[in-house]
Amino acid sequence: MNMRSLQPNPFIDDMSHPYVHVATGEGAYDNTRQVLSQINLAVVKGKRVLLKPNAGRIATADSGITTNPQVVAAAIDAFLEAEASVAVGESPITGVKTMEAFEATGIASVARERNCPLIDMDARQPIHVIIEDGVALQSLKVCPEVLEYDVVVSIPVMKTHMHTVVTLAVKNMKGCLWRRTKVDLHMLPPIKDLNDKPLNIAIADTASVLRPHLSIIDGATGMEGLGPSAGQAKKLDLVLAGIDPLAVDAVACSLMGLNAEDVPHLRICAQRGYGVIDISRIQVSPARWHDFISPFEPPPDNLSIQFPGITILDEMSCSACQSTVFMLLKRYRSQVFDSFTGQENVTIAIGKGHLSIPCGTLCIGNCTAQYKKQGVFVPGCPPVATQILEMISKNELEESPDNLIE
Repeated sequence: MNMRSLQPNPFIDDMSHPYVHVATGEGAYDNTRQVLSQINLAVVKGKRVLLKPNAGRIATADSGITTNPQVVAAAIDAFLEAEASVAVGESPITGVKTMEAFEATGIASVARERNCPLIDMDARQPIHVIIEDGVALQSLKVCPEVLEYDVVVSIPVMKTHMHTVVTLAVKNMKGCLWRRTKVDLHMLPPIKDLNDKPLNIAIADTASVLRPHLSIIDGATGMEGLGPSAGQAKKLDLVLAGIDPLAVDAVACSLMGLNAEDVPHLRICAQRGYGVIDISRIQVSPARWHDFISPFEPPPDNLSIQFPGITILDEMSCSACQSTVFMLLKRYRSQVFDSFTGQENVTIAIGKGHLSIPCGTLCIGNCTAQYKKQGVFVPGCPPVATQILEMISKNELEESPDNLIE
């Protein structure tokens, strides 16, 4: 094991009363340049700067799923003007190729225009990082560039998240974990004597060694509801930035109509002393920033509520499987019911934490493989909605030993 963390932070901030800067109304590029002009970038002269956007999916900026390329373009320009060496890196979700995601999001185009390297952070072997005093995690496999660059900048898009309430600057650093190890954080067992979800505790553990040096949150178009990928796009035309990632996240939460204290991973991080989420202690500019608040629709507590006649058994699933189920039901709910002839209720299982599953269940994803004889099993990590529809249409729950057991 190689005990390492990020390089020392060259930026100077009032750590007890950190600064966060907000800009709105001028478009993604100009808003980003405006907030960065409030931060002394001269300290990065001669340093290597790694920009970590949210570009782990095949999506465009208007979807609210991935970081707007103009925010990335503005960051590249600002750091190049500060005489830094700049690169953009990402480690995407399982099943997505990094360079294809960069192309789809538009980030590849703006990077090429500026001769800025794009890095597939999964290409090399990881560095093992020990987490001292970790609660849910004792170590991480980290993409090596994250530890090698002098400065790491987290550039997420402003989104709600079905598992973590929001996904912002702190949560975006989970994308620095190597390959499929990101999924491991969704598979942790409950932690004795703690009420918080293991995932939220694990994100806080990760933040103990992977807090970005600077955070820029893209609020050009965010996502509300069933984020991080199945919600609704929400246009805001704002960008915010600061040195303390917790403070930046806290202000973003306020702009979303949420309270950072109600976001478990942010609350845990603040309790551990990793940063400030108390809005009264954060120096936000401009003073009228409250005028920019636009409440987001929060993620639903239970997918079943949105789809009457559907029971979803979710035990320790990841957001990829939840998004798949949502898109399946949103687009093909009637076809799903047609394939389960004679049933007033359809049961769907996702996740690997089930102790039992009733007969006749639609088991989605590799994590439910041990129950594949309980009904219809659709393999994949995750399978896409059309694959699920094809499988259930083919099976139509024929009551045979191959499909059902009592």
